[in-house]
Amino acid sequence: MPRSRAPILALVAVTAIWGYTFVPVQKAVAVYPLFAFLAVRFAISAVALAPFAWAPLRSLPRSGWLAGLLAGGFLAAAYGFQTAGLDLTTVSSTGFITGLYVVFTPLLALALFRTPVPAAAWGGVGFALVGLALISGVPGGSVVGNMLVLANAVAQSCQIVAMERFAPRYDARALTFLQMGVSCAAFVVIAAAAGQLDAPDDAQTWYALVVTGVFAGALGYLVATWVQSRATAARAALVFTLEAPFAALFGVLLLSERLGWAGWVGCAVMLTGILLAEPAASSTLRRLVPART
Repeated sequence: MPRSRAPILALVAVTAIWGYTFVPVQKAVAVYPLFAFLAVRFAISAVALAPFAWAPLRSLPRSGWLAGLLAGGFLAAAYGFQTAGLDLTTVSSTGFITGLYVVFTPLLALALFRTPVPAAAWGGVGFALVGLALISGVPGGSVVGNMLVLANAVAQSCQIVAMERFAPRYDARALTFLQMGVSCAAFVVIAAAAGQLDAPDDAQTWYALVVTGVFAGALGYLVATWVQSRATAARAALVFTLEAPFAALFGVLLLSERLGWAGWVGCAVMLTGILLAEPAASSTLRRLVPART
């Protein structure tokens, strides 16, 4: 496999893992406090990464520590704002507004670092937004809740743009560990303030914690950090939007949810946006289809 395709395909695999985790997390948070869940999840991620990050952390320069702490702050803010907003507004609003990071990311990359955004990427952004709207519906619900979710979208954009800048300069293991550590510390504080420090006591919750902590957190963000040292923020943000259709697919397969025609069309439109803006993924699919026929 050509090296230019490997990072994007690896990121697609990560979005599939992230999409799947909505299933066990939905079941877990029904019986276990949400902020406590996030605190334990990121603690597991940090512990899983610690043996691999120890040596890189010892040689990481001060600027690398600051980069990891900054990116971790953005990551924690994104999860915190999204969770707080979801408490006040509808799930459809949360899904659509969160997806606006697809627009904010290239704009921030262009404004802060003058990162060029190809015309095809802007076309992909348009397709991705239309697809997200079809999957999630039109925003509604609490204005305050929607503003909190909008802050989450901005925080996600800042994290993606920051990683585009920092990932090529510093070790991916160290940067990922710092992000997990900062997020863990932030949610421990929030959980303590909310009185949510009870330990999980059932197998279903522990399964969700291990899946999200090890695979979606430690492995997922390690791969994402590695990819973002080899791809632009605009491309990474577009591939990240695949999390929504993957989540919808696993919801249908594992939870017997129904998407309806709008949901399936939304998935197809989002995939069109990815293929339009990501030549490597498009080329790979064009080569696989003839091989199967």
